Amino acid sequence: MIHRKILIVVLVIMTMTSCSFGPKKMLIEGEAQGTYFSITYYDKQDRDFTQEIDSILRAFDMSVSLWEDQSLISRINRNEDIEVDSIILELLKISDNVTRNSKGAFDVTVGKLVETWGFHRKKGLMPDSAKVKELLSHIGFDKIKIENKHIIKLDSAIHIDFNAIAQGYSTDIIAKFLASQGIESYLVDVGGEIAGKGTKPDGSFWMVGIEKPAENASDGRDIQLIIPLKEKSIATSGSYRKYREQDGHRYSHTIDPSTGYPVTHNLLSVSVIADDAATADAYATAFMVMGIQKATRMLDSYKKLEAYFIYSGSEGSTKTFATPGMERLIAEGKALQKKK
Repeated sequence: MIHRKILIVVLVIMTMTSCSFGPKKMLIEGEAQGTYFSITYYDKQDRDFTQEIDSILRAFDMSVSLWEDQSLISRINRNEDIEVDSIILELLKISDNVTRNSKGAFDVTVGKLVETWGFHRKKGLMPDSAKVKELLSHIGFDKIKIENKHIIKLDSAIHIDFNAIAQGYSTDIIAKFLASQGIESYLVDVGGEIAGKGTKPDGSFWMVGIEKPAENASDGRDIQLIIPLKEKSIATSGSYRKYREQDGHRYSHTIDPSTGYPVTHNLLSVSVIADDAATADAYATAFMVMGIQKATRMLDSYKKLEAYFIYSGSEGSTKTFATPGMERLIAEGKALQKKK
C-alpha cells in the first residue's frame, strides 16, 4: 500500500509587486523526510521562518519517521510503552476515517509487509506466498486502539507505517504555522504534497502542475497539465517512480492490504484534491490500491474530493479521467495559460 511520492511539479510563477511597501516573496527550501521541501509565502514584514520550519520538520521526524530509530513510531513498533504526541494522534484519526471510507484499501498497519517487500531500509529477498500469508494475519487497523495517549496493540507483531500520509500531514503542520503568523498567501510543498492559501499580490492563484507518468524512475519530469489551487491541497500517488525489479519483473511499491502483494492494475497515477494535504495524500494511496474502477465508484458517492486519474488503456495507450470539479480546474488552468 505504501507509496513514495510522485512529485507534483510546482510552477512558481511569481509576479513581484511594484510597490515598495507591498508584501515580499519569501522562499525556503531544503531537504527533510528523504525528500525536498519548498515553501513560498508573501510577508509584509519580510520574516524568514527557516529556523522555525526546520524545527517543525525535525520534531515531525522524531515523531513518525521510520528512518529514526528513536522516533516515537519506531519505539511503538518495538512495543515500547510510551505516550504518543499530538502528531500521531491526529494521523491515527485521519487514517481511521480514510480506512473506513476506503473499506481497508488504506491501512497504516502494513508496515511489516512494506518492509518485507523491500520498500524500507533493506531490499532483501522477495517474500514467498507463505510469508505473505503469515504477514497478512498481522495487519488490520481494528487491531490497534488508543487509551490515555498510549497505543494498545491487540497484536504485538503489528508495525505502523505512516509513510502514505506523513508528508501530507507535515505540509499541513507547516501551513498551520504560517497561518498562525498571519501569513495569508503561501504555497507549501513537502515532497510533492502541496497546500495553497490565498492569492499572490497580483490577485492570481497559485498554479501547480501534475506530472506526466514516465517510463522509468530515472526519466525526466514532464508536465501533464496545470491547474490553479484554490484554498485546497493536492497530493499524487503513482506506480512509475518507485518500484523493485527482479527477474525482469517490476514490482510496484503500492501494496494492497487485502492481498499482501503489490498492485498490478492499469492505474499509473492519481492526484487528489482535498481540504488538507494529509487527507489528499491518504486517498491518493487508497485509490492506487483500489484501481480506477473502484476508486471512481467511491467518488460518485463521496463528494468531498476531486481527482485526476492517468491509466493505461488498450494497446499501451494512456488515458485520463477527471471528476467534474477537477475538469473545471483543468479548463481554468488552460484558459489562464492562454492569457500568458
